[in-house]
Amino acid sequence: MAPSPRVRSKLLRWLGKGAGVLAGLVLIAWASLAILYSDISIFWLRAAVAAAFAAFAVWAIWGSRRRSARLVLAVLYFGIVAWFISLQPSHDRPWRPEVAVMPRASIDGDRVRITGVRTFDYRSADDFTVRYEDREVLLSHLTGLDFYISYWTDGPVGHTFLSFLFDNAPPLGISIETRPEVDEQFDPLASLFKRFELIYVVGDERDIVRLRTNFRDERVLLYRLNTSAEDARRLFLVYLQRINELAETPEFYHLLSNSCTINIVRYANAAGRQGRFDIRHLLNGLIDGYLDRSGRIDTALPFDTLRRRSLINEAAKAANDAPGFSDLIRAGLPSMPNAAPSRPAGTGRRDAAGLLREVPVEPGQISNW
Repeated sequence: MAPSPRVRSKLLRWLGKGAGVLAGLVLIAWASLAILYSDISIFWLRAAVAAAFAAFAVWAIWGSRRRSARLVLAVLYFGIVAWFISLQPSHDRPWRPEVAVMPRASIDGDRVRITGVRTFDYRSADDFTVRYEDREVLLSHLTGLDFYISYWTDGPVGHTFLSFLFDNAPPLGISIETRPEVDEQFDPLASLFKRFELIYVVGDERDIVRLRTNFRDERVLLYRLNTSAEDARRLFLVYLQRINELAETPEFYHLLSNSCTINIVRYANAAGRQGRFDIRHLLNGLIDGYLDRSGRIDTALPFDTLRRRSLINEAAKAANDAPGFSDLIRAGLPSMPNAAPSRPAGTGRRDAAGLLREVPVEPGQISNW
């Protein structure tokens, strides 16, 4: 039997009240966390102000009948929103040495020159010799892509990055990361509140990969992607464009909209990828399952077998700082038997410029989800 109009009306009122309470709690939580993760240097002061605001907001909305209390809360809240909007990213901060240099790229026909390529010599995760270098590569010799997933803890979230493969030069890794200041550590929740700037770390694999496998003891998987050379070149040029944009105009890192995997997917879309949003773009520790299902990695092997054979920690530790580090960590990997065919890239300024014209990128816009 259908409920009476009176019962339906009562139910709708309760649902409306519940939705209002939930919305109020969400707004209070956002403002309180914005205060907690603000740039006030003293943590206990931030925590005290955040707790005081939350307590006052709860009292003003649900514990007081005074309209003046709600008016004060509204003024405070919009003040917090205005302050938050006013926060701007910067290149001028006391950066940790491993993110102190912003890379830049210049393209001259087929030749690409990248400055600020990181090639640190590590003795431990925190003890290293700082070394940056310039590197030149040729677009016509870029042959493919490899995909890394690094896990600092067990769970559905990790860090992903790419290596661009050349037939006449070592692989070039590009890792989209936070740019922490001295004595600052990554906090996923804090990244939602403009606490970290963004950097594209361009580096040798003996730096970017070995740091994770040999010194941070992260579990690292390496997958060979089923990508044509032409698509890899397109994606590389998109990365170079974004690297230069970021060197000119700083941006905030944001876990949900401007982070490693989200940007990899965004730039793959710009380079021609066809596909929709998948929750594993956010839960990126599961992204290899998505790559397997979409046929972007070797599907000739059962996925569990491929995943087990893609773990490179033992090979990386055995290779350590050997000159052939990149070859050694790939020695036991499954090959990609059905790689997509590639068309030869030409040389000269026209080729790079033409590819760039075909893959425009607008920061913050995700296409072809």
